[in-house]
Amino acid sequence: MEESSATYGSSGSRAVKIIPLQHPSTSASAAALPSESWIGGWVSRLRAMSAIEWVDLFLPCARWIRSYRVKDYLQVDLMAGITVGVMLVPQSMSYAKLAGLHPIYGLYSGLVPIFVYAIFGSSRQLAIGPVALVSLLVSNVLGGIVHSSDELYTELAILLAFMVGVLECLMGLLRLGWLIRFISHSVISGFTTASAIVIALSQAKYFLGYNIVRSSEIIPLIRSIIDGASDFSWPPFVMGFAMLGILLTMKHWGKSRKSLRFLRASGPLTAVVLGTAFVKIFHPPSISVVGEIPQGLPKFSIPKEFQYAQSLVPTAMLITGVAILESVGIAKALAAKNGYELDSNQELFGLGVANICGSFFSAYPTTGSFSRSAVNHESGAKTGLSGIIMGIIMACALLFLTPLFEEIPQCALAAIVISAVVGLVDYEEALFLWRVNKKDFLLWTITCITTLFFGIEIGVLIGVGFSLAFVIHESANPHIAVLGRLPGTTIYRNTQQYPEAYTYNGIVVVRIDAPIYFANISYIKDRLREYELKASGITKRGPEVERIYFVIIEMSPVTYIDSSAVQALKDLHQEYKSRGIQIAIANPNRDVHVSLSRAGLIDLIGKEWCFVRVHDAVQVCLQHVQSLDGSASKDFSDKTPKRHLSFLQNLWKQEGDPNMEPLLPQSQP
Repeated sequence: MEESSATYGSSGSRAVKIIPLQHPSTSASAAALPSESWIGGWVSRLRAMSAIEWVDLFLPCARWIRSYRVKDYLQVDLMAGITVGVMLVPQSMSYAKLAGLHPIYGLYSGLVPIFVYAIFGSSRQLAIGPVALVSLLVSNVLGGIVHSSDELYTELAILLAFMVGVLECLMGLLRLGWLIRFISHSVISGFTTASAIVIALSQAKYFLGYNIVRSSEIIPLIRSIIDGASDFSWPPFVMGFAMLGILLTMKHWGKSRKSLRFLRASGPLTAVVLGTAFVKIFHPPSISVVGEIPQGLPKFSIPKEFQYAQSLVPTAMLITGVAILESVGIAKALAAKNGYELDSNQELFGLGVANICGSFFSAYPTTGSFSRSAVNHESGAKTGLSGIIMGIIMACALLFLTPLFEEIPQCALAAIVISAVVGLVDYEEALFLWRVNKKDFLLWTITCITTLFFGIEIGVLIGVGFSLAFVIHESANPHIAVLGRLPGTTIYRNTQQYPEAYTYNGIVVVRIDAPIYFANISYIKDRLREYELKASGITKRGPEVERIYFVIIEMSPVTYIDSSAVQALKDLHQEYKSRGIQIAIANPNRDVHVSLSRAGLIDLIGKEWCFVRVHDAVQVCLQHVQSLDGSASKDFSDKTPKRHLSFLQNLWKQEGDPNMEPLLPQSQP
């Protein structure tokens, strides 16, 4: 496209040079080009994919298998797999107890899903299996349907794993993972903080030596703890806090000292070994133990009790949301640290397949664990082989070690759960939000309090509702700035941010910093009227006129405009025209420009009132303001500037004109 300049002028005034705005074609064929190019590009990419790329798409493990370097990777993968596997065995039993299940189902959940994820998952460091938050969700929903001692409880937990897997696969295949982006990080942090507190209180019964009510609300838990105080027992309390102290100390040393990094992973195993040894030696009657655990691998069985599926759908959706927020977020961060790309939708599909396959082998819902994934990464894991090693360790535990697990104290498993969720109490995030953004702090507080006092489901719904309300409010009330010219330049910036910027009498320049659509167009119109009537605190220059004659809209930040907004702008143009005010548009992007042209707004305003730069629009409008006489009541919407089409001739003629205002400031010799 050949660049040229246009000359604007009116009788008795100096001419100004501007860059002409190229108006796009609005023909039907041109309108079809974007979608056709998108579809054509998608089809061409599929056709161009090689056989290896197709294999990588369906079996992400092929990527690291193909590039595996035995000398460099094998040792670190083995060490990482063994380290996390040792950590996984006691944790999985602890989380199963939190979910209200027998510990064996925690071991089952740490077996098949790990092997399946190693094949279909795209992250090479993510460690999946039972996690505390999902276990609490399972316990909360199933506890309202059936007692945990009933066999139906276990069947529903397995069915829930199948439903979660199906939802994750569907969202991955339909590429719907972006929906969770609307949930604020403040909501997630507040929710996990409250959930961690509830989880810790729910494990108090193993420390106190008496049963407490099963609930996801803090008031019933505290009331139950107080009411049963007469049954308090010292031995489990002392042992539990001793185990918790050992775990927290080992975790702290493992995090703070690189030479002691192994302590972080070996903490759960240490607690289990010490607790079991104490029980074996002293046989304290007041300390409850795990009891008999079946030996051997899980058998294949199809999930049952589908008549309860409808009541489990909300929880399955919530667990799927947790999987996207936690697992995919962790996987992306680890991929960035290790220098490879990760498709979040493919990752979600891999998690779904792992849960579906796990449900056929008596697993309850699993997802990525933050703590185990961090240990896996810190231990040097390079590929998914570390996950396979974890699975092998779990299989060995099921085949050979279950008799040793029978004497594990319940308070030791509870200490493992509490030590894991202590890190989820994110008070530092709350302090940060208080300093940085009070609105986000309010969102964090609302989510945390409602989750604590009204339960997980209500807390999540209220938190997400407020999060979406804030998004809608920000979208419906976009930032709009009055622009002024920075002295000595042709640059226009927000007058509140740059107080030295000045405006011109009779002209107001506004920038809309958001897409324009039906929800915010009324607010935008009100603000434009407000700026037309009053713009106090701004330095003004130019001829003394009593009112506004031109409103220039800087549209470069506007990425989208819908039909409702276009119609509203038409109405605004007619309103301005009746009062002798002309609208000018500066620097619209191509899509917005095409929409305005197709709707006829460009023709209604006048193509000569559309400009490439704000400065061009100001120069032309200023020329007309300067030509006003004392009455200055003429309707400039009917008076349009004359455009001389001989651009190059005018450019040559006016090079020597001393009255010509340059586009950019010229330095003084």
